[in-house]
Order: sequence, then C-alpha cells, then structure tokens
Amino acid sequence: MRARLLHLFTIASVAWLASAHIATAQSEIGVTLFRHVRVFDGTRNIGQRDVLIGGGRISAIANSIATPAGATVVDGSGATLLPGLIDSHTHAYGDALQQALVFGVTTELDMFTDPNFAASMRAEQKKGNVADRADLYSAGILATAPKGHGTEYGITVPTITSPDSAQAWVDARIAEGSDYIKIIIDDGSTYGVHIPTLSQPIVAALVRAAHARGKLAVAHIGSLADARMAINAGVDGLEHLFIDHSPDSDFGRFVASHHAFITPTLTVLKSIAETSGVADLAADPRLSPFISPASRVSINSSFPKRQGARTSYAFAESTVKQLLAANVRILAGTDAPNPGTGHGIALHRELELLVHAGLSPSQALAAATSTPARVFSLKDRGTIAVGKRADLLLVAGDPTTDITATRDIKGIWKGGVKVTRTPAPTPAAASPAPTSNGSVVGLISNFDDGTTRASLGLGWIVSTDQLAGGQSTAEMKVVDGGANGTAKSLETTGTVAPGLSYAWAGPMFMPGAKSMEPTNLSSAKSLHFWAKGDGKTYHVMIFAQSMGYTPLTVDFVAGSEWKEYTFPFSAFQGIDGHDIMGIAFTAGSAPGPFTLQLDEVSFR
Repeated sequence: MRARLLHLFTIASVAWLASAHIATAQSEIGVTLFRHVRVFDGTRNIGQRDVLIGGGRISAIANSIATPAGATVVDGSGATLLPGLIDSHTHAYGDALQQALVFGVTTELDMFTDPNFAASMRAEQKKGNVADRADLYSAGILATAPKGHGTEYGITVPTITSPDSAQAWVDARIAEGSDYIKIIIDDGSTYGVHIPTLSQPIVAALVRAAHARGKLAVAHIGSLADARMAINAGVDGLEHLFIDHSPDSDFGRFVASHHAFITPTLTVLKSIAETSGVADLAADPRLSPFISPASRVSINSSFPKRQGARTSYAFAESTVKQLLAANVRILAGTDAPNPGTGHGIALHRELELLVHAGLSPSQALAAATSTPARVFSLKDRGTIAVGKRADLLLVAGDPTTDITATRDIKGIWKGGVKVTRTPAPTPAAASPAPTSNGSVVGLISNFDDGTTRASLGLGWIVSTDQLAGGQSTAEMKVVDGGANGTAKSLETTGTVAPGLSYAWAGPMFMPGAKSMEPTNLSSAKSLHFWAKGDGKTYHVMIFAQSMGYTPLTVDFVAGSEWKEYTFPFSAFQGIDGHDIMGIAFTAGSAPGPFTLQLDEVSFR
C-alpha cells in the first residue's frame, strides 16, 4: 500500500543492512515418511495419517505405510502436517524469498518488483526445485497513471494514459514475464495524500487486455469507491481491502456476483490504521530466533499518520465478515515488507487476523494454501495429495483449532528437501534510536575545503546499482567553482547502464555516525541545495527508517546554470525527518552518461 506502500525497492539498502538469515537445504531429495501425523490437506483436517514423500512429490497417504528402505522417518505424533504456505501479496527483492522460507512460506505471489529479478527467479525455478528459498510468481511492473502510486520509488515505470494503449502495455508486461497483471486504482486520499490514478475506462481496457492473453487482472485499491470501480471494471481480484469507509450492506454479495476474490492484507491495513501489524511477534520464542536484523527493523516500524487521512481497521474486519457470508474466495497476503510486516513472519499474523475477523482456522489455512493455488492456477501445490509437490510445513499442535500453532514450526520441506533453520544473528540494536536530538539545522557541505566531509555524519559516498547487480558507474570529486561564486563544488560523473528498471548512480550523504544509521533531523523542515548539470532529470532519494528502508523520491532537472532547490521533508511521503538514514542525488531516469554538480547543501 502507500509509502512503500507498496512495497518496494530497498534499492541501495539491500547491501547496507545487516545480512539476513537465509535458510539452507542440507540434504538431497530423498524418501521421507511422516508417521502418525495429523494432516490438514489444504481444506480440512483429515485426521491422523502416514504420509510418504519421494522424488520431491507426495507418494502416498494412508492409515499405515510400510517404511521403505533408506527412508527418513519423522514421528508426527501430536503434530500437524500442512501444505507449504502461500503468501498472496508480497514485494520480493534481495533475500526476501529466503526469509519467507524460514517461516514456512514456500511460495510468494509478488505484486510489484523489478521484472529482471522476477525473471531470474523464474529461470532458477524452471531448472528444478530451488530448495533454499520460496518460489516466486510475479506481476512484475504494475499499471498506474503518470506520477501515480508505484512511480515514487525510483524505479522506471511505464505508465498508461489511454484505453487504446492497454493491449500494448499488457503485452509488454507479458513479454517481460509477468504471470498476472496488477492495476493501481488509488488517488491516495484515504491516506492523506493526493496523486493521479487510472480512470475506469483505462482499468476496464487493461482487464480486457489481460483476459485476451489468458492472464488474471488484479487491482490495488485504496477506498470503497475504488473497490466498487475495480469490480465493475471486471478485475478478477482485489489486492487490499478499504479502511476509509464501512462496507455497504450489499458489498459482499456484490463481489460474489462478479465472481471476484479478495486478498484483504489485514496485517498491513492494521499497520496503516493503528500500529505495527506484527511487532509483538518478535517476542514470541517460537519465531524470534529466526528474525533477521533487517526484518526486525521492518516489523517494528509503522506508517506515518498524516493529517487528512481517514482510516479505521474496523472497516476491514466488517468487510471480511460480509465476504465470508457471501462465500467470496479469500486469500491470505501480507504486503511484506511494508512497515509493520516482514517476509514469512507476517503471514502467521495474517492468519490470526483472518480468524479474528470471522474465518475458522481451517478457512484461514485454506486461504494460505489451497485457495491461492486454485485461484492462480498453481496446480502442483497448495494441497496434500498424491502427486503434489512435497512443499510441506510440520507444526506442533493443531492449527485447525488454534491458529497460532503455525508459529511452532518443527520442520519445513521444499520440494521434498528438508530445510535447515539456523537462528539469525542477533543485532546489537535491531532498531537503533536516532543519533541526534533533532537540533541539526544549517549547512551540511559547501565543499570549499576541498573535501567531501560534512558537518555531521559520515559525509558523502558514491552509490550505484552495482549493489543490486547493475552495471552503472559513478565517480565524484571536488572541483573549482561553486554556486554564487563560491570556491568549490561536488561534481559526480558516470554512466547509467541499461538492464535494471531501477538503475541509479550518484552521490549520497550519510547523516549518521554509521552507515544507514537513523539520525533525528526533525528540527529542520526542508532539504536545500544548489545544482547544475547536463539538463537531465535527477532523483533526490531520502531513506527513512520508519518507511521500511524504501527510498522516497522527488525529481529535479539539473540545467547548465546553477539553480537553487528546496524540498520540504513533507514532499517525501509526509516524513518529518526524525529518522533519516541517507539522502542520495542520483541519475537513473534514462541510460547514458551524466554529469551533476552539487553545492551549498543544507537543512533548513
């Protein structure tokens, strides 16, 4: 949702953050017999059974199975065997899929990521079982209006402006490898901002174009009105529920009559409307040892509360009850890694919230296994049945009576391979307090001393997309001649390489004593600087801890003459400056060489 609302790209912070725990598979695919284990088959508890897996598939399910020679026997007494969990709304990059697997999520349905990343994941999956991470299916790039939601993250997004271009837009996404089409219908008003969004004719054209190619079309929505418009336009499903208004009395029946499904994403809605969706799970001893340092920061963060926002989590719960009564298909999705969520771990809270909203534990479990597998035509997974993939989760207790039993993981198998869960490193401070008391105002750097030092923090570094596998390059140096006749300025030259849709290169200022350490700059209200360059568009990207490490972006054009720029912190998705980790000035709007000069950088 908004303000990484989605999602999304941790661009440079992927490399700066402490390395997250990665699950590893230590054994080859072999034969495993689960004996005397309670089985939830994806729809219901079928009672105690023996389950045999071999060659990465489920071979047999019976009251009693003779032990094959060489088989590993797992005593399932008192435990429950489930299909591997499916998170139906995430944004994957970096080691997200490894993190998901640690918590029993064996498949993620991504709703907006770099298509190159998604393509590389698919290529691995096509070769065979990938036992050390969750599988990925993805929408790739989303459909949005110019300057609409999804364009604020520093990634190049091809927008759409007319119904006539819908088929070409969809075909381009399919050529990139999109498994389904994601459409944005959200003007931001629910969250206290105002942004362009797509019209109903464009949405309907996109849906027709997706269906013409045999693809599902799903819609991100921000309000009740958006939800109704999306359903009327023919989308197959809604990603998110609305929290701006109580549901109309007929909303559940309305959705059911159009045969649509819903992924409520209650965890992220709770984080937006109230507090962090999963922060308390960090104290659960069944989960805590496996949370990576980066995930700890994400799950302990929350969305900023903006003036003019109108949100109530109770509206979402009321809507779920209606959908359930109308037999609408409900899928479990978290919107990880938005603030207040985390890959893998957040799905355990989503299940709990679905039960609190009225689903039975078995219905909630189906929402994370068989239902998304059926809706998204993942025919080889989602149920425990002979011939299905051996993506399995073994938990202590009975989650069909106590949904929180899913947290007590006794084993995970991905394609028949046992996953070894190693506790994550414990950070000295997973969510450090800002290093300043907020009194930082004034000049940061004018470079007149001939260095890249700053009045606080680590000063200036070069940042490029090589951290994420790109090929862009940059060099910075202090040169003679500055704004307003001053002695010197900072010049950065380089080349933005094609290949990454979120390519970047440029100088970055670190205000903390350590890399990406949050710093309280809240006494300042704006970022001020002078710039000149080659006439190209550049990005100012601010990284704030409370926004889950997603860069918040505004653009400026660096012309051939010095020009003064002032951007209030509020222009960056409404942040107040209390936890800034870095500020980057980057090329990346188009491939090619660039030259950018900066001077007189200050906070005001």
